[in-house]
Amino acid sequence: MPRRASRSALFRLRTPGGLAGFLKTASICVLIAGLLSPLAQATAAAATASNDYCGGQCSDIVPPGENGNATLAQILLNQAFGTQPDHAEDQLGPYANLASGYSTLTDTKINNFFNDASFGVASDQVASSEKPAGRGDVTIVRDKKTGVPHITGTTRYGTEFGAGYAAAEDRLWLMDLFRHVGRGQLTSFAGGAAANQGLEQQFYRNAPYTEADLQAQIDNAVANNGARGQQALADANAYLAGINSYIDASDSGRYFPGEYVLTGHKDAVTNAGTIDHFKVTDLVALASVIGSLFGSGGGGEVNNALSLIAAQSKYGVEEGTKVWESFRERNDPEAVLTVHDGQSFPYGTKPANAQGEALPDAGSVTTEPLVYDATGTGASQSATAAARQATATALSSAKRGMSNALVVSGKYTASGHPVAVFGPQTGYFAPQLLMLQEIQGPGISARGASFAGLSMYVELGRGQDYSWSATTSGQDIIDTYAVELCQDDYHYLYHGTCTAMDKIEQKNAWKPTTADGTAAGSYTMRVWRTKYGPVSYRATVGGKKVAYTTLRSSYLHEADSIIGFQMLNDPDYVKSPQTFQSAVQHINYTFNWFYADSQHTAYYNSGDNPVRASGVDTEFPVWGQAAYEWRNWDPATNTAAYTPASQHPNSIDQDYYVSWNNKQAMDYTTASWGDGSVHRGNLLEDRVKKLVAAGGVTRTKLVQAMADAALADLRAEDVLPDLLKVVNSSTVTDPTAAAAVSKLQTWLTAGAKRSETSAGSKTYADSDAIRILDAWWPLLVKAEFQPGLGDDLYTALTANLPIDESPSAGHGPTGSHAGSSFQYGWWSYVDKDIRAVLGESVKNPLAEKYCGGGSLSDCRDALISTLKEAAGKSASEVYPGDDLCSAGDQWCADSINQRTLGGIKHHNISWQNRPTFQQVVEYTSHR
Repeated sequence: MPRRASRSALFRLRTPGGLAGFLKTASICVLIAGLLSPLAQATAAAATASNDYCGGQCSDIVPPGENGNATLAQILLNQAFGTQPDHAEDQLGPYANLASGYSTLTDTKINNFFNDASFGVASDQVASSEKPAGRGDVTIVRDKKTGVPHITGTTRYGTEFGAGYAAAEDRLWLMDLFRHVGRGQLTSFAGGAAANQGLEQQFYRNAPYTEADLQAQIDNAVANNGARGQQALADANAYLAGINSYIDASDSGRYFPGEYVLTGHKDAVTNAGTIDHFKVTDLVALASVIGSLFGSGGGGEVNNALSLIAAQSKYGVEEGTKVWESFRERNDPEAVLTVHDGQSFPYGTKPANAQGEALPDAGSVTTEPLVYDATGTGASQSATAAARQATATALSSAKRGMSNALVVSGKYTASGHPVAVFGPQTGYFAPQLLMLQEIQGPGISARGASFAGLSMYVELGRGQDYSWSATTSGQDIIDTYAVELCQDDYHYLYHGTCTAMDKIEQKNAWKPTTADGTAAGSYTMRVWRTKYGPVSYRATVGGKKVAYTTLRSSYLHEADSIIGFQMLNDPDYVKSPQTFQSAVQHINYTFNWFYADSQHTAYYNSGDNPVRASGVDTEFPVWGQAAYEWRNWDPATNTAAYTPASQHPNSIDQDYYVSWNNKQAMDYTTASWGDGSVHRGNLLEDRVKKLVAAGGVTRTKLVQAMADAALADLRAEDVLPDLLKVVNSSTVTDPTAAAAVSKLQTWLTAGAKRSETSAGSKTYADSDAIRILDAWWPLLVKAEFQPGLGDDLYTALTANLPIDESPSAGHGPTGSHAGSSFQYGWWSYVDKDIRAVLGESVKNPLAEKYCGGGSLSDCRDALISTLKEAAGKSASEVYPGDDLCSAGDQWCADSINQRTLGGIKHHNISWQNRPTFQQVVEYTSHR
């Protein structure tokens, strides 16, 4: 039976109604036989693994599978019958099964749910071996279980050539998609679906690069990094040669990805059409997408200003500022910390006397248009809605980077060696953004995951005797400047001189294809660029017309991080926690980096944190004037003075580290809101802290802690108990409310998990309680806060921080069915306010008591009233259904879907809130 899956945002294959019958004919069988890729070459002996110090205790996984390429025939078979190409989804089942299998996990069972990440391939497990393009200096061996490429080269060039060839074998179509996303050309390449329009607009607004801009970034990265820069360029060129060699081979052999036919780039019969070769600037375009998604904290200053103005309008300047600061929670003493040993790393703190603020006049702010001259479906209602959402995402400080890490020092483990379970949450795609590989060659020795098209080095994974991973950190490297306009709307004052803005444009047009039937349309994306970055808003400040611009420290520096990744792959460079920290200091994106070897653990927060002018408050726009610019800022290259490594949160051998995009350390302010008393990082902190207190931590116990947190409902575990205290402060006499309270309490007692009754049941235990809380949360938050804050301020604050992020909500880089949940929401506000109303101790409380105006009885009335309303909402109302799920299907509404970026579809799996790529490591020895 064909598997049911949602339609893709990027790929909407229209299958003819008579396809099933057509496929049964002899002619299609001949076509399929001709289009299937060639048989693998003869197997070879296994690679040696004498450089592996993990003792068989390193594991990893990336669903759905390693193989992300499919021929036209394979796509047609998948669409018609649900059949899967080899290794397209063989990691999806083990990944999904951990949700029901973690409670009985043992060390010997770990690789039932993960891959063995040891170096090399045992001789009896070699599925294929090839020498790409007939080269004698590199071999690509693939294992039988997962088809992961193990690339071994005798020369550096050959090694990187093999890495590029293997990447194209596994992800060519995806790589091509995302180089077009990075260039703002997705709709012209893949079709004009509204989601495609939104995606390219989101990234183009943040990174409107010309071809010259892309090339300059390569030139500067090479010029500024000496021998390593030259090596990086040589590696990139060899990698590109490998990609292009595969393009040529698959084109002439007619086993290229079938999506090229379905999108009109190739003809299935004549083979007419071309697949463009990759060039070095494509790598920068790809890097800009990944960096924008996961590694660029900051922004949102205009939204911050609007909510501050609303607070001051409601309460007056002094009290309104206090109210705003209490919701902002810049440095909340109750926040969970990654570095929890008392170290302080001041960054982004509130200045005593702010200087240079350029707050807009009330009601004057308008968002800068991006789309012009739209025709056809480029001007449709759905296109307009997609553009609106893309703008909100691009200009928000709530970057959904996701990812988590659990690392325990050997002092507290059963073996005496550190244990780590960590990985990035990058959404769920088919094919997946990340791909697994092992690379062994001169100066390179690593296995792990890399973003497709950027896999000349392993970006997250393991070396010979160490592993590393990252989570998104989100500290502020983006500032908003107000530039005073002169002459007209497209000139501004720069250091007293009226200066013309640069106009950057990308014109796109599309027409229907088999893959995307969206009717023809077109538009032009236009960005006005200043020396202070692209224009994002227009407004007046004190009556003067201004443009608000967005300046990111990594803007025009998307390629710089290549040096840090090169170092992480170099066994002669990374030999200790200190050299690990030195390596990741060369990564200019905002990440938390974690390390473990057989003796030590370490942490470092990366990013080019600009040194700001004295008195500048990073929360708000400032004037585009010399006095308020970053220290030593050069607008020609967008370089500046950056805070030294010692001022970044860092640590070696702390008892344990946890990170789930929570606050890094004392006094280190992140750009996004919500680092308060309740954060999803608490789900890890509470579990790991208990394990460390008990001692004897094993890989199994740490995996279980992660997996248990992955099923937890943060609202239920950390906020519901206090809500029920208020509700039960006197006897609940209303039968509807009493029944709801009973169900919620039963679920809470059972652990407050969103887990199936049994593996594969597709029904939650305590499903009614879950439905009630999902319906209750937005109702109770509104009833608790809106009366006291007023409509305007409440609405403004929800623009800074959404009130909820349940598993069934549409959020994250892939929308709904994305797995990652509870990253942003009002859980801390509810927690602090309810505790204050209960009379409990609250550090750094909100400026006022909001629930019931501070009256326990009135607060209780508000909670019971909304609880009754929630209990009365049907499952169909709470879970309205979408193109994957029918209305009322709670399990499906939460479920994870591998969102199709190509022609191959996969079944959805039960919800888990865990990394997409994940490692479990415990090294037994060290070089």
